[in-house]
Amino acid sequence: MTGLPGTDLAAYLRRYPWEVTFGEEDPAVVFDRYHAPGFVLHNDGTPLDRERLIAHVASGRKRAAEVRVAVRDVATTGDVVAARYVLTAVMRKGEVIDTEIFMFGRLAPDGRLREVTQLTRR
Repeated sequence: MTGLPGTDLAAYLRRYPWEVTFGEEDPAVVFDRYHAPGFVLHNDGTPLDRERLIAHVASGRKRAAEVRVAVRDVATTGDVVAARYVLTAVMRKGEVIDTEIFMFGRLAPDGRLREVTQLTRR
């Protein structure tokens, strides 16, 4: 499967937020395409499992009008990935939220993410 974090991290970073927020497929299907079972995201110290992340997407689908990702740096070595990117969310009420994200993760053998730690700043 192409576009997995393990084969093209930059493509995943650009594609996943759009697919999960605006795509036709159920967010759980999109989530499972890119993330291994048991995936946990530690975002600024807060652990978010699959259920919490999918619930967060439901809110984003209601509030966001657009989402863009500008990838600054990516690195992959073995099962370790790292990236620095800016996620821009344009909300339906006009607010624009730019978040710089520093991501560090580990891949499952099939190329999906199995864990991620993120640090963010606006």
